[in-house]
Amino acid sequence: MEKWFVQAKRADFFAIGKKFHIDPVIARIIRNRDIIGESAIEEYLYGDLRSLHSPYLLKDVEKAARILMEKGRVHKKIRIISDYDVDGVVSNYILWTALKRCNMEVDFRIPDRIADGYGINERLIDQAKTDGIDTIVTCDNGIAAIPQIAHGKKLGLTIVVTDHHDIPYEMTGKEKIYLSSQADAIVNPKQPDCGYPFDKLCGAVVVMKLVQVLYDLMGFPEDAYEEFVPYAAIATVCDVVDLKGENRALVKVGLDRLPAVDNPGLQALMEVNGLAEKKISSYHLGFVIGPCINATGRLESADMAVRLLMERDPSKALIMAGQLKDLNEERKSMTEDGVKEGFAMVENQGRKEDKVLVVYLPDCHESLAGIIAGRIKERYYKPAIVLTKAEGAVKGSGRSIEGYHMFEALNEVKDLMLRFGGHPMAAGMSLSEENVEEFRRRLNENACLTEEELTRKISIDVPMPIDYIHMELIEQLELLEPFGKENPKPIFAEKNLHVLSARRLGAKKNILKMKVQNTSGKIMEALLFQGVDEFEEKLTLKHGKQQVERMYSGRDQQIYIMCTYYPSINEFQGNRTIQIIVQNYMV
Repeated sequence: MEKWFVQAKRADFFAIGKKFHIDPVIARIIRNRDIIGESAIEEYLYGDLRSLHSPYLLKDVEKAARILMEKGRVHKKIRIISDYDVDGVVSNYILWTALKRCNMEVDFRIPDRIADGYGINERLIDQAKTDGIDTIVTCDNGIAAIPQIAHGKKLGLTIVVTDHHDIPYEMTGKEKIYLSSQADAIVNPKQPDCGYPFDKLCGAVVVMKLVQVLYDLMGFPEDAYEEFVPYAAIATVCDVVDLKGENRALVKVGLDRLPAVDNPGLQALMEVNGLAEKKISSYHLGFVIGPCINATGRLESADMAVRLLMERDPSKALIMAGQLKDLNEERKSMTEDGVKEGFAMVENQGRKEDKVLVVYLPDCHESLAGIIAGRIKERYYKPAIVLTKAEGAVKGSGRSIEGYHMFEALNEVKDLMLRFGGHPMAAGMSLSEENVEEFRRRLNENACLTEEELTRKISIDVPMPIDYIHMELIEQLELLEPFGKENPKPIFAEKNLHVLSARRLGAKKNILKMKVQNTSGKIMEALLFQGVDEFEEKLTLKHGKQQVERMYSGRDQQIYIMCTYYPSINEFQGNRTIQIIVQNYMV
């Protein structure tokens, strides 16, 4: 179900437009993002690294930096243990590079997604001890590894945790009692007694903040840490944290600096994906670069991605980048198979009425569970958890919707699980196979989701006739980037668009190019990139097969749509024309 509504937040859009030299439509969108006041608007439009908060506000950050300084001074061996996703890979690279700059003895390990699962474990700790490691630093994990860290401390290891995930807790009545570990220092803005004013950082930014303090204490130039800003931008976008406040400023600067970054591996990754000459946006990070990095941890080893970033030989980097791209293509194909199977299970096994969709795909590659869960969530707009059969247990990954705190929901059924962790919107877990059905039953029994909460909200920024779209407006829309969580791409809408003609494009004929006309007589091209078959089915159901055939042949018919859209510029053979990209529609 979908509910469309127009945001009606008020302000003097013409005055804001005049003050900042922007179209009133742009001013309206900014107000819709709750950016209020001249200083806030200025920061939103033109924020830079000066918008970042002092790293010293992070609890234990100076303590952690001084531990590393001392270990470096006496030549103790340090090992980084990170997560296997983009955030973990980038965190690992940032910290490894920084510690090498400080002439410290450092190496890294990344848990195997299948053999080890998420986060630091006793095997990795025991191996570190065997290898003569003195200090372990976790990146993008560790906050929930309380017994594992206790084990490490018994072995005499120094352990520093850098993380950004939710702090584990137990309920005493209605009171949350947060759990703590024996780590020597914990740097995580989500700690209840941490004074950092913004807790939506990804793991890589937490690490970059630690490096900033370390560099400061060691007398590096004030801006030395900035070499890591483009990498932190990649992790911020790919980890889907809020793109507001300092995250937005950091990503904005990182995107600008990314094309010139002195890293053969990253440059090669952009080249093999056809991005070498393009202006890089958050879209390219989230849907091109990020998936290639993630594919290593899913199908092979995330070590591949870290070593690509470390590679200094351009020719070797190009070969390695090609391998990452090939892995991602393989991952895409496997994902599509899993998505089809997941949809079929929901439709055919009585799951469609569940408020929380728990889908058990025993033969699915466990690394793809999160992606498939996300696709199921998008189709049905319900929290979705995909479980797969793993060695000795069932492992799964979940993706949620607004109004359903997945981590807290899992905490309510923690007696059924071997391990779990995550955020309000995403989580991972493992459990015994015999508990799968009970897990599904209790999650649904506990779910208090209302019909309103299970209705997808389409928030329209501006109901705007396509007549109003002009080149300058489209160019000004770039001021609103980067787009992502909490700063979505603006949504425009118009009703009563007559579909004059349509044709399918692409090798798989899965893109629809339409010519539409509004009631004022304005004609414009419109593109639909997703769900073309479903769109055609809905038109056929409403108007009949003959009308749809006439639409495809460009003959007179009475097919009208209401749609939300985003305007763009189509450049072809030196010509620039305006088109709209259809996001949602009603027939």
